[in-house]
Amino acid sequence: MSALLAADGLELAYGELAVCRSISIEISEGEIVALIGANGAGKSTTLRAIAGLLTPRAGSIRFRGNDITRLPSHERTALGIALVPEGRHVFPFLTVRENLELGGFKYRRDGAKVRGLIDRIFEMFSRLRERSGQNAGTLSGGEQQMLVLGRAMMSEPKLLCLDEPSLGLAPIIVRDIFRTIRTINESGTSVLLVEQNARYAFETASRGYVLQTGSIMITGSCAELARDARVREAYLGRAARAET
Repeated sequence: MSALLAADGLELAYGELAVCRSISIEISEGEIVALIGANGAGKSTTLRAIAGLLTPRAGSIRFRGNDITRLPSHERTALGIALVPEGRHVFPFLTVRENLELGGFKYRRDGAKVRGLIDRIFEMFSRLRERSGQNAGTLSGGEQQMLVLGRAMMSEPKLLCLDEPSLGLAPIIVRDIFRTIRTINESGTSVLLVEQNARYAFETASRGYVLQTGSIMITGSCAELARDARVREAYLGRAARAET
């Protein structure tokens, strides 16, 4: 597999406050890569830098072989990077369909293309089809998460960056969301997954990085990480300890 994205030696800060140091991450074509860590470890900050919402203080980011370190976020979207931030940010007073149309903005001059993409999202999320004329703000939390995922996929990204997709959702909805993430990946989209639920992350991704206080502590296959005593103690909890 060839490298789709390579971040090397990133130093990330908000003003004078340093958040991440020496972050190096690589994602290959067709991979799902997990990024886990405690609150405040720098996971969301790393995603923001990759998506172009935060300019690194040092280091570089390459996408499909091109340096995009200083490229603004809208240009990265055009290249094929999509970010789904934490918090289910829908446009609450627009309908489900209108939210999806905004996700397909780069195809705005091709109505047939946009309609085709919306149909594809409705095939993926049948519940959204049922609610296509409903204001997004009236959807349940799980439905809003489906909508933001669908809206991101409207741009046909090569790399989908997901920030805590399971946060605040019922277990049955979480299973559906992660099943959809695997389906998205099988369709050819690489995924960088930030997720506090390490068990779901390891079951979904092939490789992972563990962040601790702004630095990468451990990296490896998800199978290796799941066996690591430090990871089991910190992120897999009581059930993992009982298995040993």
